Amino acid sequence: MDQHYERRLLRQINHQNVSGSHPSKAAYAACSPVVGKSGDRFIPTRAGSNWNINFHYSNENCWSPSQNQRAKDASTDAGKDAVAYAALLRNELLGAGIETVPDPHSDERQHRVRTQETHSLFRYTMHTKREPFENEVSPYSLSPLSNKSHKLLRSPRKPARKISKIPFKVLDAPELQDDFYLNLVDWSAGNLLSVGLGTCVYLWSACTSQVTRLCDLSVDGDSVTSVCWNERGSLVAVGTHKGLIQIWDAAGGRKLTCLEGHSARVGALAWNGEQLSSGSRDRLILQRDVRTPPPVERRLQGHRQEVCGLKWSPDHQHLASGGNDNKLLVWNSSSLLPVQQYTDHLAAVKAISWSPHQHGLLASGGGTADRCLRFWNTLTAQALQSTDTGSQVCNLAWSKHANELVSTHGYSQNQVLVWKYPSLTQVAKLTGHSYRVLYLAMSPDGEAIVTGAGDETLRFWNVFSKTRCTKESKSVLNLFTRIR
Repeated sequence: MDQHYERRLLRQINHQNVSGSHPSKAAYAACSPVVGKSGDRFIPTRAGSNWNINFHYSNENCWSPSQNQRAKDASTDAGKDAVAYAALLRNELLGAGIETVPDPHSDERQHRVRTQETHSLFRYTMHTKREPFENEVSPYSLSPLSNKSHKLLRSPRKPARKISKIPFKVLDAPELQDDFYLNLVDWSAGNLLSVGLGTCVYLWSACTSQVTRLCDLSVDGDSVTSVCWNERGSLVAVGTHKGLIQIWDAAGGRKLTCLEGHSARVGALAWNGEQLSSGSRDRLILQRDVRTPPPVERRLQGHRQEVCGLKWSPDHQHLASGGNDNKLLVWNSSSLLPVQQYTDHLAAVKAISWSPHQHGLLASGGGTADRCLRFWNTLTAQALQSTDTGSQVCNLAWSKHANELVSTHGYSQNQVLVWKYPSLTQVAKLTGHSYRVLYLAMSPDGEAIVTGAGDETLRFWNVFSKTRCTKESKSVLNLFTRIR
């Protein structure tokens, strides 16, 4: 017999003997699965598996800019459909158990955490008899979806909020100045709109649409540079190019007093009860009580260029001022020096607004070289958020009923934007002005706004809905609560 053939034959016989032998009981016990109550098949445990890594399930901190943009666009109809579809996939593939369509801005993190806490991808259990509950899927249904997914599809959807992109009223405003540093439009608590046109101040009634001329400064060779109503809507302050401030009684149509003190035009005014703050090109901020003789005043010096923005906080304790020196300053009611100073803006700061919903939250906007909206926590002197709007920010105003704000813009898009805070999602974009939208005022009911531009038109928009306002938390642990 051939020696090589004999070796191959012996090797084949030995292999058959090994495969035909029976394993020992110990080896069989080691290899056999542990039989449980869940079924008769061997299911490998997946408790230690990290499905977030296996499926490349990234969290929001790792989102790319394009993903962040898609998240901001989730408020549209297509975006809401995408959110519902994503929740459906999580139910069917990951067993998330989502029964209602999540809000893309508030519930996303909650459902993400719930999915991450799911340890097992598949679960096999013994079916036991139980009473069917209401809205349960019939066992004879041909749908491949689970009961949770059916609940998800049947859950009521929030009606899409629609903001009209067409103004409901347009008024002509001849001689409305195209000057970034002026504030020529304001809306009173008595539903009267004051507008400074050239040398005159006109009052327009939103109830009767009647127009009256309040004053004419052409006799003194002066012009209007700012107007501002007091909180009750009975008095209107008029700042002039020569640095004077006239206080007028709107109902009687008569001038009560004339305040001096500034050496240049007064472009910004802000009431705080019976006190009036004024900002001028002479870089000064003067605070005066209109009930006392004119010499009594407080002089605030902090800006190195023209003061173009002034706003008092809702609690009447702090004054925010913006200037052409790119600074945003915060003053209290007793000190002559600013208590806080923010220098992050790269252009003039005219747009300033305090949040009526969160104590100490301040929003500001920069000019052409900056174009950013910035938010500040004045309780801790910290910057919170910022976003590039793409154009010059001229005005800001918070909604009275929701955590939203509206901004008007100049170079180069001349648009009006509505933002949701804190997600900074654009709710609406309104266009129509052909010049910079330099002026903004809100109606006393908080539903409508009026915008003015150098195209000599005033446009009225229905922007905010009158819904129930979210009450501020009174907990002492809340950073936006003042401890007395």
